[in-house]
Amino acid sequence: MSEVYAVRRTRLRECCNAGGSAAALVSRPANVRYLAGPAPEGAVLLLGRTDDVLVCPGTPDDRAPGTPGSRPDENLPVRLAPGASADPALTAAALAASQGADSLAVEEHHLTVSRHRAIRSAAPTLRLADIGGAVEQLRVVKDEEEISCLRIGAEIADQALGELLESILVGRTERHLALELERRLVDHGADGPAFPTSVGTGPNAGRRGHRPTDRRVEEGDFLSVCLGATYRGYRCEIGRTFVIGTAPADWQIELYDLVFAAQRAGRESLVPGAACRSVDHAARQVLDSAGYADALHPLTGHGVGLEIDEDPQLAPSAMGKLDACVPVTVEPGVHLPGRGGVRIDDTLVVRPEADGGPELLTITTKELLAL
Repeated sequence: MSEVYAVRRTRLRECCNAGGSAAALVSRPANVRYLAGPAPEGAVLLLGRTDDVLVCPGTPDDRAPGTPGSRPDENLPVRLAPGASADPALTAAALAASQGADSLAVEEHHLTVSRHRAIRSAAPTLRLADIGGAVEQLRVVKDEEEISCLRIGAEIADQALGELLESILVGRTERHLALELERRLVDHGADGPAFPTSVGTGPNAGRRGHRPTDRRVEEGDFLSVCLGATYRGYRCEIGRTFVIGTAPADWQIELYDLVFAAQRAGRESLVPGAACRSVDHAARQVLDSAGYADALHPLTGHGVGLEIDEDPQLAPSAMGKLDACVPVTVEPGVHLPGRGGVRIDDTLVVRPEADGGPELLTITTKELLAL
């Protein structure tokens, strides 16, 4: 992986140099990991005029875990910020100045105003510029190693969800089911959940971002579940909706079939070169035409990777087009206040038709099951 990290840093350096900056300071944790590998909390990366350095807080023993795949780039020098309370960003800025840099690009969207001022004070000879979202843009297209991590994470999430569906659900609380799912993720090899697991029953079903409550599962409920696994830092997402105990009611079947059709339309639109807004439109128009425009979330899907919500965004106002090897979610849903709703959510990788079209990573059945 050392070579991969070096290539990524070279690409960022070229971007910064083109913008007139001789050095760059990367502080956003996901971006540090992308460019340097797993690093301790609070570490920053300096792309220096002469050398790249990972600046870490703490003692040498705290630098990184010792398990395979959990260490920073072994070819990247590591420096410790002096003192337990020292800010590694200030150390990195001073180091950039000592290397003869006259300018330093920083991630203004991540730094607080006070931290930005402190960096300026630590290295007053440096002209501070903004990297903008340069690293985030580099992260959009994944290499096959990154996609492999997402694929394994999806397999873990599928396995955890499948096991839950084989258990007795009636009478258990949303909170209990969510905790069990998160335990199963770890049992099957995940670093942990990719985000707080959402379990909604009855009137809570289909509500995006619903935090589990002590409501108990009842016969005839819709049960919606949204979970994800983190594997070697990469995060995937899956969401499914089921009916509890009895055969689904007519309104449940109709609503489910509609959301399923919308989700399928979105998935089928995932081709290289497709406008991000066109994917959103493909899913949205199915639900809009059925009269659910007011019940729709402003976002149909988003990129995933080292963070669960990355670019690209699949929304009506989204700019840009999809590239091959970009993993995204497609997750339309409808929630009817007081009744419940349906959400179906998959993680897929954009692939050209010659390679079989979009690769579905989350494969748990989308059939409306009565559990």
